[in-house]
Amino acid sequence: MLFLSALLLLVAFLVGSLPLGYLLLSRAGVNTRLSNAHNLGVENMLRLVGPGLATASALLDAGKGLLAVLMASSLGLPEVSVLAALAAYLGHLNPPNALYRPLYGPAFGRVPPRGRGSLVLLGVLAGVAVTGAVPLWAAALPVVVYAGVTGYWGYVSAATLSGLAAFAAVVALLPIGVPAKLGALGLLVAAGWRFKENIGRMLDGTEPKFGEEVPLAGKRSDEVVAAFMIHPMTLENFWSAPRFAWLRPLVERGVISEASVRQMAANLRPMKVGELRGIRTPEGQSIRCYLLSSPLLPDVFDTNPELATRRAIEGARLAHELGAEVFGLGAFWSVVGNKGVDVQAAVPEITVTNGGAYTSGTIKAAIPGILKHFESEGRDLKAATAGIVGANGVVAFGIARTIAPQVAKIIMLGRNLDKLERSAATLRRANKDTEIVTTTDYAALTEADLIFTATSDPLPVIFPQHVKPGTWIFDEGRPADVDESVASIPGVRIIPGGVVRPPGGMTSNIDLQFGEGAVPACLAETLIIAATGEHGRKSLGPQTLSENINFFVEQAARLGFEVVD
Repeated sequence: MLFLSALLLLVAFLVGSLPLGYLLLSRAGVNTRLSNAHNLGVENMLRLVGPGLATASALLDAGKGLLAVLMASSLGLPEVSVLAALAAYLGHLNPPNALYRPLYGPAFGRVPPRGRGSLVLLGVLAGVAVTGAVPLWAAALPVVVYAGVTGYWGYVSAATLSGLAAFAAVVALLPIGVPAKLGALGLLVAAGWRFKENIGRMLDGTEPKFGEEVPLAGKRSDEVVAAFMIHPMTLENFWSAPRFAWLRPLVERGVISEASVRQMAANLRPMKVGELRGIRTPEGQSIRCYLLSSPLLPDVFDTNPELATRRAIEGARLAHELGAEVFGLGAFWSVVGNKGVDVQAAVPEITVTNGGAYTSGTIKAAIPGILKHFESEGRDLKAATAGIVGANGVVAFGIARTIAPQVAKIIMLGRNLDKLERSAATLRRANKDTEIVTTTDYAALTEADLIFTATSDPLPVIFPQHVKPGTWIFDEGRPADVDESVASIPGVRIIPGGVVRPPGGMTSNIDLQFGEGAVPACLAETLIIAATGEHGRKSLGPQTLSENINFFVEQAARLGFEVVD
């Protein structure tokens, strides 16, 4: 009997794992990329495929749950029937990759995640009621609770968990064997684990409610969907996410160590933490952008670049599953995986960009105005000394190349002196009248009348001891390269760079720390690619084409993006 019970539970698991909905939709010619765990749901399936296919798909999911329990009931043991319900649900949530991987083709790399499985649960509840494993009222109670919570609160995941909690509580009180009680509890635990990200999104305010349309890439001609990867710069940023706010008092009281929080962050896969809405071009096109995060802190990008690259690849896959057409890499994500090259190679189904072209474009557009304003206040530009911080990088070197013909002296500051010298040699050949020096010492900046800084350091690198009174500083670093204390020096002017205001009235549920209604230029590049459909303009690797820089500057102006001065 034990062997037969185990065999029936295995069969229930396999029946539950059957991708019946996928097979139905793919045979009907539906783009199954859009029917995934993030875009599924009865209401969205109705919009995606119409009532006929949506109803058929729903009946197939419910039917496989019912069938799994009916087969297990042949032993006449209520405990086995309830455990079969759990097995079928687990099969739906965790289909064997080895078994179904060939079905989806090489583009997926793995079996795509399934939906919430609410209809499978409905089927297994019907099964335990029909077979008499539990009383009819006990099986009907979770459905009533589900309907009540959905109608009152609107969160389907919360309604599912509430219904299963009611079911587990009722079964615990019934005169039935312990295995059945554990099976009912197992349904709640399995759903809780499956919905952990939904719970986080409910806390963050980004979980769609029942009846709210989830945008599907390519489904609406007037809306495009993009995604952008961010990360916390400090633990303070980490606490700002509501889903993690409960950890802060525990760390402050010493209950949990900061090292434990960092370890937890390193183990978390990418998640949807926010959304930009209200971006609309003059032509009436809407751009929606999902904000994704794997909460790695800045030091991890240096100490464990392999982990950072893996998380970026997972973020690209999540963006694809959400229906985004373009995936942008922000802050330190922009340098992982050979500046996005490896990420694009791993996930070719979605366009990946590091945002370098438009970032360079905003600088190119801003510098003439800065220099003109500098002269308009009586400063002698031809006699000025300009410091270029982060000159080993592409962006900062581009700045040096732009201003070298216009000033008397350039101080190129970076970490790698040999590389600086090679770059300086290039500038010297083109600008024979400009003195160009290289250094790794920030003290050299005290000579500078103008400082242009664009590093990838997680903390400020320029402090009061590096700056003389009256210096103008263009800070392109994100996070900022200039410490707040520098502003107290007499006559110093700090100009933030690379900040853009998208068209329309943009709203966001989280603070991106670029000012109200503003985004970094690398995010704006992601939006522009989505809006124009010019996916070949993406920025990958260390090189940025001049023609792409000009393209983004021109298209940004056409679409209504404004550089914040």
